[in-house]
Amino acid sequence: MRSLHNVLAPAKLNLFLHITGQREDGYHLLQSVFMLIDWCDTLHFDVRDDGVIEREDLTLTLPADDLVVRAARALQQASGTPLGVHISLEKHIPAQAGMGGGSSDAASTLLALNRLWGLNWPLAKLLPLGLALGADVPFFMGGHNAWVEGIGEKITPIHLPESRFVVVKPTSGLETARIFGHPQLQRDTETATMPSFAVNPYGFGRNDLQPVAQALCPEVAQALHWLGSFGLHPRMTGSGSAVFAQLPDGVLIDSAPHSWQMRVCSNMAVHPQAGWAARES
Repeated sequence: MRSLHNVLAPAKLNLFLHITGQREDGYHLLQSVFMLIDWCDTLHFDVRDDGVIEREDLTLTLPADDLVVRAARALQQASGTPLGVHISLEKHIPAQAGMGGGSSDAASTLLALNRLWGLNWPLAKLLPLGLALGADVPFFMGGHNAWVEGIGEKITPIHLPESRFVVVKPTSGLETARIFGHPQLQRDTETATMPSFAVNPYGFGRNDLQPVAQALCPEVAQALHWLGSFGLHPRMTGSGSAVFAQLPDGVLIDSAPHSWQMRVCSNMAVHPQAGWAARES
């Protein structure tokens, strides 16, 4: 195998995000449900025999040392392979949106190169590399929608009913550190249970980061208000500026104002690369 083309890296939405506490080391304890959606980046991989790792940007220009390059280098160093790779990246998932685009790209890179370089590592061996790159990377490597707890490392696969969602990304972005470091962030939400979530999965809970995000980025409040004007019940996803709402049948939204990015997405039951790494050695 010398190439892998059209490797999809899907975005995620946080159906809810509760902050239940904070550890002594500063990390926040959370509960959330991560849901895969079909807003995807696309990656193409071609093996190099000289050990060089390089990335070509086909859409947006990204930082030279982004998560894709760091993921490839981490796997190359950990495995000792003499092979390299040319990675072409079609970037479509917005940055600073709370949709996990960079983490998803890194996860798809690890899974693809595990195959392309002939390593055939089990998932359990790849996951520590993913976690070192970012807290969301193991979720995308796991292959399924999930109930997430702890600091993001406790991942339990769950089933979600099929549905459509409208996702809006305002022009402005948000940096995760600004929100989690804000003194007004609520950090003591009562612990939830999976049975209580299952009663109303697309209406359960809230995003505890949203009030702080609205204060830091007025466009978040504007986007929430705009989606609400259609009779929807929007909320922010993750720690970024993107907002979303479940889209009932019969509700049509053709475009968003203010040059915002908008897509109508469907959720995904399984990650496109699920099964690319064996769960046991």
